[in-house]
Amino acid sequence: MPVHTCYTRRVNESHQVVLYSRKGCHLCEIVKETLTKLQRRGGFHWQEIDVDSDDQLRRQFTDEVPVVFIDGRKAFKYRMDEQEFLRKLAG
Repeated sequence: MPVHTCYTRRVNESHQVVLYSRKGCHLCEIVKETLTKLQRRGGFHWQEIDVDSDDQLRRQFTDEVPVVFIDGRKAFKYRMDEQEFLRKLAG
């Protein structure tokens, strides 16, 4: 499970973002690309978890990937809008 971390001097707070995904998921790849791009702004680090690596996760998220959690709260399912993501980080 790769952890992607971004550090910046201008950001005082770092949010925890978790992406639940699976191999072969096109929408998951799009969300990963977006998170990587937005990471340059700072303020968060993210971790990707493959739902197929754990039976409970597979049952919980089997029909919902990709799913993005921000600070433990479900924020997005299937698609993630960049501006809405930034608003949720700021809120």
